[in-house]
Amino acid sequence: MTPQVLLLDYGAGNVRSAAKALQRAGMTVQVSHNPADVPHAEALVVPGQGHFRQVMEAFDHSGFHGPVLDAARAGTPLLGICVGMQMLLDGSEEAEGVAGLGLVRGQVKKFEAVPERKVPQMGWNALEVRGDSPLLRGLGQDAYAYFVHSYYVPLDVQVQHGAVTDYGVPFWSAFSVDNIHATQFHPEKSGAVGLAILERFREVVSGK
Repeated sequence: MTPQVLLLDYGAGNVRSAAKALQRAGMTVQVSHNPADVPHAEALVVPGQGHFRQVMEAFDHSGFHGPVLDAARAGTPLLGICVGMQMLLDGSEEAEGVAGLGLVRGQVKKFEAVPERKVPQMGWNALEVRGDSPLLRGLGQDAYAYFVHSYYVPLDVQVQHGAVTDYGVPFWSAFSVDNIHATQFHPEKSGAVGLAILERFREVVSGK
């Protein structure tokens, strides 16, 4: 059967484009603003767009915080996209003192602006696969994805499986930690590579 994912609509993510991309990848998508749906979900997708403080405040105000933590710790597959990836960490330099979800230990950092590199990073960049993330299996060495971001997950975050991208500094552009998966780039804007990654997530949810 086609796996169903719960796409969280808490007011700080591009839900429409994410839903369409997940459907193209072969999943049935339930868009929800109701935290009571989380415990019954086969999988969770957490989008995120905007300032870290505003995103976390919207997430907390929505009531999703506790149910999502419980589901993730119980083993429900979870995919964070863009700021949804950054939310999975302890916090971000963008909003000192604002707690993230803490599912992956570490702090999000800001790119240093220099004349040869504009911030935010906007455009295509390469993915260097490291380890064995189920999201990235089968990707070639010439895989590129589309980014729009000023903050990044540094390599000192203890991740073994994912993808590294370089924008003046190397950073984790995707990772998998047990049932927790994330991409800093936008799969829905990343063409065939983005579709392939979402199809891999579908296989994770299906238990293949």
